Amino acid sequence: MTTTDAASTEAATTDAASTEAATSEAGQERLRRWRLVLGGDTADGTGHGLSGRDAAMDGALTALYGKEGAARTGRDRSAGLGASAPSVARWLGDIRTYFPSSVVQVMQRDAIERLGLSALLLEPEMLEAVEADVHLVGTLLSLHKAMPETTKETARVVVRKVVEDLEKRLATRTRAVLTGALDRGTRVNRPRHQDIDWNRTIAANLKHYLPEYGTVVPERLVGYGRASRSVKKEVILCIDQSGSMASSVVYASVFGAVLASMRPISTRLVVFDTAVADLTDRLDDPVDVLFGTRLGGGTDINRALAYCQSRITRPAETVVVLISDLYEGGIRDEMLKRVAAMKASGVQFVALLALSDEGAPAYDREHAAALAALGAPAFACTPDLFPEVMAAAIEKRPLPVPDTA
Repeated sequence: MTTTDAASTEAATTDAASTEAATSEAGQERLRRWRLVLGGDTADGTGHGLSGRDAAMDGALTALYGKEGAARTGRDRSAGLGASAPSVARWLGDIRTYFPSSVVQVMQRDAIERLGLSALLLEPEMLEAVEADVHLVGTLLSLHKAMPETTKETARVVVRKVVEDLEKRLATRTRAVLTGALDRGTRVNRPRHQDIDWNRTIAANLKHYLPEYGTVVPERLVGYGRASRSVKKEVILCIDQSGSMASSVVYASVFGAVLASMRPISTRLVVFDTAVADLTDRLDDPVDVLFGTRLGGGTDINRALAYCQSRITRPAETVVVLISDLYEGGIRDEMLKRVAAMKASGVQFVALLALSDEGAPAYDREHAAALAALGAPAFACTPDLFPEVMAAAIEKRPLPVPDTA
């Protein structure tokens, strides 16, 4: 065997060993992941042991999703985490150490729902330990009446943090989209120089392009009229505050505050269950709006729409947004007649089954079909889509209904 052949054989042997090692490492990683997913029961089939950080992660998952905690009911349902606040506090600290924020929020939500931990949120120490999100805010609002005074201030701090984060995410784009929709309604063909919309002017005069001069000669100017100080549009947000609409109430309150900050839009915010509450005077602070709601009541959409209808003064310039799962506890036929009457008078009527990132909830399909027959399709709307929906309603063009096929 020559030196070259020996070197080639040695290299091949080394490559094979490296490949085998890599394959072995990949296999072990797969077993590790499956072991964490399956939970370590005797039937999981992995035979893989955990130690260190992996064992701690597995313990946090088992406390919430293990068979012992899931199978028990009543007082024993919290057995996986223990019944005491200190054990829950330790668990909250563990999951924030081992998992990203988005996963922590899901696990917290599951703990509240599966293990009956809502009562512990009435303790200030617990609220300071949790990862705040929209769903937690909804839970806190539903517990608000039961909160001791020592907890309410902490709850407001938690809610305010979530609301401020949402405003930062949503406000700028909402104002930009709706300002554009309002300005398009005032476009004129004889604008002053500072009001010329040059992009649209050039587009409208491309046929007058002079190649020898490399320029367009505009025969028609397109621009915006000067913004009027008077109100151009009136928006009424009519929000179902039944328990299933918690996330929608949070987002709608934030959007209501953003709309109220825009001078050309007069915004009214109404929440309802079997009674109706007008929270318009609180729109300067969406946290006040949220703590003015009372999640979990019944539903009387007809009564709420009757109130909204009585506040309409300029139908042709009004947008009514109903946010509800449409489970009507009031008079169904009267509800539909009110929607038909508002639309006939010129009101732009928008029906949202939800305003959240979670898609359409369970909803009354018969009522949704009846609204669609009146020209008001009911659909779930994400917070990111909401500005586009409002812009379309303001401009009286078809709504961007998501394709749910």
